[in-house]
Amino acid sequence: MLPELQLDDHVQLRKPHPCGSSEWVVVRMGADIGLECRGCKRRVLLTRRELARRLKAILPKEEKGE
Repeated sequence: MLPELQLDDHVQLRKPHPCGSSEWVVVRMGADIGLECRGCKRRVLLTRRELARRLKAILPKEEKGE
């Protein structure tokens, strides 16, 4: 099953995006999960099952303001 995700969570997928980045930001929650590449800002929609299969790690949130 897919672990608990929230908007603006940073995740790492198993294979890198063609731009070279493997880090994504969750931008949409619902039946499908919307992800935005942190490298090139491309957006994709994945089903929850597909995201659970491709997910490698949930990254810690970055500190804001400092």
